[in-house]
Amino acid sequence: MTEFLSLMAAPFVACLILTGIHAYLGLHVIEREVIFVDLALAQLAAFGATLGFLWGFGLHSNEGYVIALVFTLLGAAVFAMTRLRKPVVPQEALIGVVYAVSAAASILVLSRAPDGGEELKALLVGHLLFVEWHEVLKMALLYGAIGVIHWMVRKPLLAISQDPEASFARGLRVRWWDFLFYATFGFVVTSSVEMAGVLLVFSFLIVPAVCGALLAKSIGKRLAVGWAAGVLTSMAGISASYWWDLPTGATVVCAFGVCLLLCAVIRLLLGYNEGSHPRGRDDPTGRTRRHDTAL
Repeated sequence: MTEFLSLMAAPFVACLILTGIHAYLGLHVIEREVIFVDLALAQLAAFGATLGFLWGFGLHSNEGYVIALVFTLLGAAVFAMTRLRKPVVPQEALIGVVYAVSAAASILVLSRAPDGGEELKALLVGHLLFVEWHEVLKMALLYGAIGVIHWMVRKPLLAISQDPEASFARGLRVRWWDFLFYATFGFVVTSSVEMAGVLLVFSFLIVPAVCGALLAKSIGKRLAVGWAAGVLTSMAGISASYWWDLPTGATVVCAFGVCLLLCAVIRLLLGYNEGSHPRGRDDPTGRTRRHDTAL
């Protein structure tokens, strides 16, 4: 047990921090219906990191981080500027294109670098098992600051995520608020990908938010469910990786898949019907009433 705690304490605390910020951001992503924006920004960060690696910077160096952050912020600006009141094509299509192109570009860059395959694997699964306490502290401070920013501007951000048409009609500067959201999102993703890899970051973002949407009605309750799901899944995944000698990042990703399945089963057992919640009332369209979703 002592060996387990000494080896897995830092990865577990890192997972708790990742859960705290990503479960909240995932609520916005679900409401905006841009599920793959995290993958797209994460892949842009990975592409920036691979360019830095090709230029002679370490994959986890400060220079590589800055390059990755620049590409992520460029992606944030693109996603913010392409939010139209009446879009010609769904924004998810653009997000998919950005992801595919940046992923392909990363492969091309790494094909020119020695040990490119190993570096690509590192970008996908991260180095969660070997995370050090100073990295955890730095991540906690950064995500704490971003959490404070989001708390201060939570009302316009939630309004835009939940009902963009009404936000446009009210005269909110939707694109500027979108850029703030995606830019702070980019800071989180760039730091998370460096530690946990693309796949685990996507899981932390989407699975807790989906679990919350399956089992709760208001934003506050969804966030609580998401946090609980993230913490319990992290504990289960890290423990399984230790006792069965499995890669930590991949094990936690698979644990999130099991968690989502269990939440779906719980939803069925509680009597949830399609488009509705037990003992709750929704509008005829099947979407939760907006006045029930305030924090």
